[in-house]
Amino acid sequence: MTGKKKLPIGIDIFEKMDREEFYYVDKTGMIEDLIQNRSEVNLFTRPRRFGKSLNMSMMKAFFEIGASPALFKGLKISERKELCEKYMGQFPVISISLKSVEGLDFEAAKKALKDILGEEAGRFYFLTQSSKLTNEEIESYKALLRVGETGDFLMSDTAMEKALLRLSLLLHKHYDKQVILLIDEYDVPLDKAYHHQYYNEMVDLIRSMFNAALKTNDYLYFAVLTGCLRVSKESIFTGLNNPKVLSIVDTRFDEQFGFTDQEVRRLLEDYGLSDHFGETREWYDGYHFGRFDVYCPWDVMNYLVDLQRNPDARPVSYWKNTSDNAIIRSFLDYAGNSITRKMETLLDGGYIVQRIDEDLTYDYLHSSEENLWSILYLTGYLTRVPAEKLRAELPDGFSALKIPNAEICE
Repeated sequence: MTGKKKLPIGIDIFEKMDREEFYYVDKTGMIEDLIQNRSEVNLFTRPRRFGKSLNMSMMKAFFEIGASPALFKGLKISERKELCEKYMGQFPVISISLKSVEGLDFEAAKKALKDILGEEAGRFYFLTQSSKLTNEEIESYKALLRVGETGDFLMSDTAMEKALLRLSLLLHKHYDKQVILLIDEYDVPLDKAYHHQYYNEMVDLIRSMFNAALKTNDYLYFAVLTGCLRVSKESIFTGLNNPKVLSIVDTRFDEQFGFTDQEVRRLLEDYGLSDHFGETREWYDGYHFGRFDVYCPWDVMNYLVDLQRNPDARPVSYWKNTSDNAIIRSFLDYAGNSITRKMETLLDGGYIVQRIDEDLTYDYLHSSEENLWSILYLTGYLTRVPAEKLRAELPDGFSALKIPNAEICE
């Protein structure tokens, strides 16, 4: 790779990642890991801007019928020829992102969800001509596409809740193949609903949709979901058969989100910027996922762009402005003496020992101080201190937490 390639700031669609034009840090090893270790439902939780959406797009580009082998030429996965022959381009894929499912009230959020489902259904318009579907099935598909005079999708609430299941059935009948389902940013609708006070209604809707698509779906090969938080299974995953949750504490897939030290060194070297490794590490490294220390890709790429424009550019905070941080502010507004003392310890470069709960629900976030530290950890504001760097062994369920880098400290 050469420094002449553009840095892909904000590109999260794999097909747009023309490697003759853009620099790409190869994460296709995730595909092989997923094939070999998948569950029927796989949930990846990582902080924002750590490559979740690009990895989901990569999986869609690999598995979907009509996949282009040229997209993966020269990447790690292309070396696994038997695996590529067996899996590449072999599945119908339904892929949605729920990041725009929001609104000031529940009706507005439902409209946003119907738009997302209707747009994805529209990708499969060939189903209207399928000889393998009955007239009734074709009509049920068309019902997902009907729009009003303003361009809004008119599907009923029941059709909305069953849309992913309906598309799975129709694609399975058309292709005689099971379906892969990708749902990115699955927890955003719950976050937005919590802050606009229609949380219970949104939980009921997401639970109904997920139960249909993930629990009673005989046409599903596997599903992958991503989000920042692992929302308690008692909240929206009720009744699912042991979804595999792969969080930041899990050693599986630990180097597939974010940049490793080796990848950042190579990236800086390719752009003739190795002299800036020290400050890049100080500002953007420090996240501990599984067995790996990783950098935030969004920060590293933005800093390299600034360095190309100005070799004397100093690191700045890119990541913190990519979210409204409403959850964090809502905790700090009620900060007591205990929280204040611990914050002072963290800002002085120390660590605190806290119990971490990964099974959170938004409606109980403020029920205890412990939830604050769990949220800060799971969303990237704090990171875990590796056991080998501690003086004493911690009790089960507890972690030593610190601020990961200079950006978050600021």
